Amino acid sequence: MTINNQFKDRVAIVTGGASGIGRALCEELGQRGAVVILADIKTKTAQQVASAIVAIGGRARAAHLDVSQAQDVEKLIDETASEHGRLDYIFNNAGIAIAGEVRDMSLEHWRSIVDVNLWGVIYGTTIAYSLMVRQGFGHIVNIASLAGLTGYPTGTPYATTKHGVVGLSTSLRQEAAGLGVKVSVVCPGLIQTGIYEAITVLNARHEDILALLEDMLARIPFKLMDATQAARAILRGVARNQAVITIPFYVRLLWWLHRLHPSLLAPLFRRIVKEFRTLRNKS
Repeated sequence: MTINNQFKDRVAIVTGGASGIGRALCEELGQRGAVVILADIKTKTAQQVASAIVAIGGRARAAHLDVSQAQDVEKLIDETASEHGRLDYIFNNAGIAIAGEVRDMSLEHWRSIVDVNLWGVIYGTTIAYSLMVRQGFGHIVNIASLAGLTGYPTGTPYATTKHGVVGLSTSLRQEAAGLGVKVSVVCPGLIQTGIYEAITVLNARHEDILALLEDMLARIPFKLMDATQAARAILRGVARNQAVITIPFYVRLLWWLHRLHPSLLAPLFRRIVKEFRTLRNKS
C-alpha cells in the first residue's frame, strides 16, 4: 500500500490545525483523500483552511477546540466517531511556547503551557486511545520536539512538556501494540512555522528575541525545513509506524550525540543562555 492509499478515506483529527505543522498536515491529509477534522482554538482561521482544502476536492471541516478542556476534547472525539463510524488517526499537535528564564516565571506561566502542551496531549491521547481500543485499530501521533529529547534552556517549560509527550508516547506504544493501536511521537527541529512570532517572551522585548532567533538561524549551515516538507516527512513516518519520527536529518544526529555524551551540547546551551541574558538585562 502506498503512502497516499494508506490515508485515503481515513478519518483524522488534527489539533492546532489552523497554522504551522498542523495546517500542513491537514492539507497533506486532504490531498491524500483523508477526511480531516481541523480542530483549533482559532475558529475563523480553521474554517478558512478547511474551506481551502474542500475547494481543491478534499474533505475537511473545522471544529473549535481548546485542548486544555478535557470535556471539549472528549466531545469532539465522540462526535467524530459517531459521525464517521470510526477514528483512524489523531494528531495531537496544538502547542504554545514561552521564552524566558525560570527565575522570571510564575506558576501561572507553567500552568498555561502545561495545560496545552502536556494535558492537551494527555486528553487527546487517552480519550482517543479508549475509543481505538474498543474499535480495535487506530494511530495516535503526538507532536513533541527536539527539545523533548535534549532539553532547551530559556525554554524550560516547553522542554519539560515535550519530554512528557515523548515519555507518554513511547511508553503507551508498548501497551497499545497488542491491542491494535499504534502510537508515534514526532520530534521536529527548527521548522518554518508561526510559533516564533506567537511566542510569549518574559523580561525581554519580543522583537529583540525574534531578531536573536533570526541571527542564530542565519548561522545554521542548512536551510530550515518548511511546514509542508515537515508534514510529508511526518506522514511517511506514520505510514511506516515509526516509534519516534525525527525531522529534519540533523535531529537524529543531535539526539544521538546527546545520548552518547550529554555535555557535548553544553557549550551551545550556555551560548543560548548568555545571549538571551544580554537581552534580558537590556529590558
